[in-house]
Amino acid sequence: MVGGGQLARMTHEAGIPLGIKFKLLSDTPQDSAAQVVSEVVLGDYRDLDTLRDFARGCDVITFDHEHVPAEHLAALEADGVVIRPGREALVHAQDKGVMRARLDEIGAPSPRHRIVADPADAAAFAAEVGGFPIILKTVRGGYDGKGVWFVRTPEDAHDPFRAGVPVLAEEKVDFVRELAANIVRSPHGQAVAYPVVESRQVDGVCDTVIAPAPGLDEELAGQAQELALRIAKELGVVGHLAVELFQTKDGRILVNELAMRPHNSGHWTQDGAVTSQFANHVRAVLDLPLGDPRPRAPWTVMCNVLGGDYPDMYSAYLHCMARDPQLKIHMYGKDVKPGRKVGHVNTYGDDLDDVLERARHAAGYLRGTIVE
Repeated sequence: MVGGGQLARMTHEAGIPLGIKFKLLSDTPQDSAAQVVSEVVLGDYRDLDTLRDFARGCDVITFDHEHVPAEHLAALEADGVVIRPGREALVHAQDKGVMRARLDEIGAPSPRHRIVADPADAAAFAAEVGGFPIILKTVRGGYDGKGVWFVRTPEDAHDPFRAGVPVLAEEKVDFVRELAANIVRSPHGQAVAYPVVESRQVDGVCDTVIAPAPGLDEELAGQAQELALRIAKELGVVGHLAVELFQTKDGRILVNELAMRPHNSGHWTQDGAVTSQFANHVRAVLDLPLGDPRPRAPWTVMCNVLGGDYPDMYSAYLHCMARDPQLKIHMYGKDVKPGRKVGHVNTYGDDLDDVLERARHAAGYLRGTIVE
């Protein structure tokens, strides 16, 4: 796996029961996955020679991020290296402009959008969609709200163009909530779909995921799953695909983003599904039969644990575990920094209000924002 973050850490964990020999390309030995994987290669994923050396002896390579340069992926594939998802699929998660163009080709519903050349062009786009505010995104490199601007006036539109990469303009969608459809697809075309979830954001970062999305019409949920499965097939995705969606006030769903790797909106599956997103991603990239994605309980809630001013989160375990013996805590081995994702908690049960309260209390207590 290329990338040493928490996604690689949890994917490695899912491969252990299967006896999978896991090799990691990591930036530093302190990275989340590098702390637990036995075979770690330290190096820069942006260097082709490093990637080629890493690939030797690997049956298949997968990723915990989308940032490996496309030209390097092409070179590895030309060398005969098996990459899953492959370069032609992964480019749709790397480049938002390419993604939008391809989604248009296959008829997937999206917000109105186009590439804009400068702030004046962004203002012209705003006029086309009914005026400001609009959303501006750099087509490459954005993550967790970075590289995304909520633009209210022409004067606000200058910052995105300073990054030196193309800028995508999108209409501001009048949405009710954000959803995510997570699916996994194998090389021979087998695919499974997890329940559609509600994803709640705070300051552009995922805060809470509720599985399944409360009150979601069964027909609309089915449409979202079918859309995600169709996107995976059309784009040739192998492995896990997260399709982030807007649910609009008029009862539609629109594609917001794609991620071709395990995803924050699927972390609930570690404890709430028969087979987790991580286990199914491992199965898919190795072309093994996929596992059952059905939920184990009526409700599962995942809350991210973000760093705050309380660095010693482990001392909070006594309270959290004693208060809720069913609580599942997943920490990433990261240094605590304000706003940084350092872990998550999962709770599950029959009563949504109770499950939500337990997850929020645990995440808040670990962070230090709740002290009793």
